[in-house]
Amino acid sequence: MRAFSIFRAVFAFVALSAVLSFAGVCALGQDVGSDVIGGAGIFRPKNPESKKRTVRTTPTRRGTAPRTTGTSAATADKIEDLLDKGNQFRDAQRYAEAENSYQSILKINAKDGRAAYGLGNIYSDQQRWEEAELAYRNAALWSPTSVDALIALSVVLVQPRTGGDNASRFADAENFARRAVQLAPQNAVAWDRLGVALQSRGLFNNETEHAYRRAVELDPEFPVAYAHLARVLKRMGHADQAAPLYDKATQLAKDPATLNLIAESLQAEQQWQNSEPVLKRALELDARNSTSLYLLGRMFVVFKRFQESEPYLKLATEVSPRAFQPINLLGRTYLALDRFEEAEVVYERAAGVASPGDRKQLAGIYGFEGVGDGYLKAKKKPSAVRAYTRALELDPGNKQLELKLAKAR
Repeated sequence: MRAFSIFRAVFAFVALSAVLSFAGVCALGQDVGSDVIGGAGIFRPKNPESKKRTVRTTPTRRGTAPRTTGTSAATADKIEDLLDKGNQFRDAQRYAEAENSYQSILKINAKDGRAAYGLGNIYSDQQRWEEAELAYRNAALWSPTSVDALIALSVVLVQPRTGGDNASRFADAENFARRAVQLAPQNAVAWDRLGVALQSRGLFNNETEHAYRRAVELDPEFPVAYAHLARVLKRMGHADQAAPLYDKATQLAKDPATLNLIAESLQAEQQWQNSEPVLKRALELDARNSTSLYLLGRMFVVFKRFQESEPYLKLATEVSPRAFQPINLLGRTYLALDRFEEAEVVYERAAGVASPGDRKQLAGIYGFEGVGDGYLKAKKKPSAVRAYTRALELDPGNKQLELKLAKAR
């Protein structure tokens, strides 16, 4: 079965934040931080499918006509309508309306696996990883033979998160990917995700290589698998074999999701300049693709071209207003440009969508503490007091912040 008949778009390579670090990247003397390089999580699984609607009947006494169970048929019909609407809203990037449609199904049937899977999709589209994980876990629990749900859950679980138990999630990602392979051994995407799950655990070995090669064998036109195989071969010391595979992936790429995957893999290998034309090609296909915008903005930040990064990151936050990383990086861009008032406003937005670990991060020198330092340097003590106070709200008991606040007062 061809991978593209399974998924409307492809899944992305996600690298460990511990592996993906770089040196010498700074924002006017301030290190941008390793999370800038963390996997953006690019994938777009297909929408949940609507079932063919049929009229159900109940057994009858001999000699009487069949009696239609009107209530059950009407309920099933309503669920299918809501599912169709949710899918249409998702395709139009009207995420709030899509979420409402899928949630409405769960009010009718509290354990509808398709609705849970649909919710996971829209949360993933917006990089709301914690919510996506919960939704996909429900989908896998309520529809245990759904290969799509298992693959999507495996993808989400390899997203590194601040302050979380990444090792446990990566192990779960491998287990779910193996289940998908067992259920659908001819599914190229399932094999590709098994390779990614193994790689997320730091396993650059023959089994990882085999998983990617199996994906390519099953679907010779699956660009994601070529990009993943290229990266693992490079890590295994076969750079000469990796280069033509990256070229093959780029040639086969026909959609923004695939191009994003290739660009992120290139960035993970420090090939920042090579990622730029790939991302610009993606934006030619979809000018409002939030992941393309984020990755291109991130590239400009790495090169300290902050004026160029701003419009891409700003639009990314408009398209995906609940995605933490683009908002956080936009704040850092303003901080690097000494535009402290704008940085403060953006960091406040980030705090509204941040996980507990990310909220503490926002208190630091690449967050409100940095804003306070900037205000203090500009001799704007009242503003510095406000920023340091906010930082302490996010990280109570931080002695360094307490000292800085006292000094600003």
